Amino acid sequence: MCKRRVVVTGMGVVTPIGESVDRFWENLIEGRSGVRKVTLFDTSDFDVHIGGECTDFDPDKHFDRKASKRMDRFTQIALVAARQAVAQSQLDMSKIDPSRAGVIVGTGIGGLWELETQKQRLLEKGPRRVSAFTIPKLMVNAAAGNISIDLGMHGLANAVGTACASATDAMGSAMAHIRGGTVDVMVTGGSEAALCPLGLASFAAMKALSSRDVPPENASSPFDRDRDGFVLGEGAGILVFEELEHARKRGAPIFAEIAGYGATSDANHITQPLEDGRGASTAIRLALEDAEVAPEDVDYVNAHGTSTPLGDLAETTAIKRIFREHAFKLAISSTKSSIGHLLGASGGVELAATIMASIHGIAPPTINLNNPCDGCDLDYVPNAARDRRIDVAMSNSFGFGGHNACLTIKRWA
Repeated sequence: MCKRRVVVTGMGVVTPIGESVDRFWENLIEGRSGVRKVTLFDTSDFDVHIGGECTDFDPDKHFDRKASKRMDRFTQIALVAARQAVAQSQLDMSKIDPSRAGVIVGTGIGGLWELETQKQRLLEKGPRRVSAFTIPKLMVNAAAGNISIDLGMHGLANAVGTACASATDAMGSAMAHIRGGTVDVMVTGGSEAALCPLGLASFAAMKALSSRDVPPENASSPFDRDRDGFVLGEGAGILVFEELEHARKRGAPIFAEIAGYGATSDANHITQPLEDGRGASTAIRLALEDAEVAPEDVDYVNAHGTSTPLGDLAETTAIKRIFREHAFKLAISSTKSSIGHLLGASGGVELAATIMASIHGIAPPTINLNNPCDGCDLDYVPNAARDRRIDVAMSNSFGFGGHNACLTIKRWA
């Protein structure tokens, strides 16, 4: 039996460089950075003072005060991105079967802002002053649940938590459910808002973050020899996945085909990747095989590219293991150079960037790449976007815990 084909009919993002797909894409290809000094809270006592903050995001523009107070920031931005994606897809829930429309949203951490706020309230004011909304706000399925309620989708509603691979694993699962025939439409992607005092302090304590504060926009430098860690960011990337014939019947816009998904575990270390890239390379291979695509047919890879010394080198090694000589013909870029690392949301935002690259025939740049490190010797599209026909592309996501997830897309002609 032939696989049911899955296409993208809508995209929505909230990022440090734009609160819409078009604005995000415009700033991305212009090489603009959204990394700046954190303004969400006072970082005077912190070792790290910068982040990828969504400064344009104002919940009061999207929700009334009562609704806003019942959602953590990661849920708020997820719901805004989901509404964008559904609007772009021209999806009218009154005209489709709501039991065949579902939601799968990934997040690495969930409602960390709420956890921190209520813990402080408990310590300062006592247990009776802890909010009754604490658990519904901080639980990792809060974004998926609120989206399904808001949109009236009665099909499968799940959350995925595989650290920085969360969004890509969520989208891979969404694709599988559509292929399997249990649903026709899935709203999927990821959201994260861990740029709070506890989040920044915790990642800084791990020595995972860049400590180069001046100038902030230069701190995220994937594949560069001077990189010293990632920049913590926040945001959401949500897409509408749809069965091809269902989309055609309702005259939906189609932006790309989701052709393949692969996922593995390093089974090695809770934070460090396998240096030889074996786990990541297997995920890449599986995503290509699932899409029935040969390595030499791939034109572009949106790399995980976090700007960490171990991660960037391991990913480069993984790409070489699969693509061999063709690895040097690929255009590869890390959009994290512009927005920082959005953790569980990164895969959703990066898939939107990958799709936009295929639509416009432009490979976005890896900014701040001036001196590639030893071993990082591929074409990372340094510092300036480049015209490039992109028929087949991949998006990589690798997370703490050893999670590896990759998606293959095909340009929609």
